Amino acid sequence: MARAAPARHRATGTGHHEQIHRIATRQGKLKAKEKLVIFGASGHAKVVIDIIEQQGMHDIAGLLDDNITRKGERFFGYDVLGTRAELPALLSARLRHAIVAIGDNAGRAAVAAHLARQGWQFASAVHPRTSISRGVKLGPGSVVMAGCVVNADAQLGNHVILNTGATVDHDCRIEDGVHIAPGCHLCGGVRVGEGTLLGAGSTVTPGVRIGKNAIVGAGSTVIRDVTDGAKVSGSPARPLD
Repeated sequence: MARAAPARHRATGTGHHEQIHRIATRQGKLKAKEKLVIFGASGHAKVVIDIIEQQGMHDIAGLLDDNITRKGERFFGYDVLGTRAELPALLSARLRHAIVAIGDNAGRAAVAAHLARQGWQFASAVHPRTSISRGVKLGPGSVVMAGCVVNADAQLGNHVILNTGATVDHDCRIEDGVHIAPGCHLCGGVRVGEGTLLGAGSTVTPGVRIGKNAIVGAGSTVIRDVTDGAKVSGSPARPLD
């Protein structure tokens, strides 16, 4: 964030860098911004770039993409520096912070694991126009897009995508690598397992547990627990297999 938002709509991601930024802004002693590398050069990455620019906490050094033909391309105002083969050189140049801008859960998890093994630190991207309540925890590498609401004591893991206009109510637990698509609504106390995708416009009723690596179809209403790896769709949602 470039400045503190009104109390009701303050973006309050709990990561280390967000806390430092807020304190420094209030004191008028903000130091030079850290450089950030974005992995991924797709439509999803455009949204992540926009959030980072509006947050004002990092300067984007450039993008990486495993499609070798993208090297040297100018993408949404920034250079594609190459593939993951460039990572050691970037570390040698004292770049340390990255965010994985890949919408696919498995792909995002694989790249994040590779970066972590090399010692990269993950930034989070929280759009200034979000409402994040007291007690919320947000893991590193996660992205919260415009119009999202995260209510009291909800916990979001690492590398989670909370897409445009989604809401996560009180006491929800969202594990690592989950993608909650645009317009989803999670009622209070919902649990979502690692790597699961909730399709656009889906709704999950209070207290429901959704397992790992599950897929909930767009527009579904989930009123019963979903097992690991299951694919469900409909209103009410039913297994597709």
